[in-house]
Amino acid sequence: MDQYLLQIKSECMGVGDEALGKMLTRSFLNNLITQKILPSHIVLYNSGVLLALDGTDSANALKELEKRGVEILMCGTCIDYYQLKDKMALGKVSNMMAITSQLIDAAKIITL
Repeated sequence: MDQYLLQIKSECMGVGDEALGKMLTRSFLNNLITQKILPSHIVLYNSGVLLALDGTDSANALKELEKRGVEILMCGTCIDYYQLKDKMALGKVSNMMAITSQLIDAAKIITL
């Protein structure tokens, strides 16, 4: 099967109730760990960077994916905007040039 890139642009999956959206995202990431085919990269931007905060359930799932070889790129501008520089638990702080390149080069993109 083809490699794919997962882009997460919000801490909430879908549109509607915020608490439900956060639950869905957490469930998605925990279920992603169990899949045979993992993304090559996960790109977090906008409020998606909040998923990588130290101590969160979502960060634990992302750490496990990172251990399994998934490269996690986080938007540095977004981290600065939310003033989270010292609170990130994982991943690589990146910039929009690198994120753009990854998105353009990806054979398949899944968006949350």
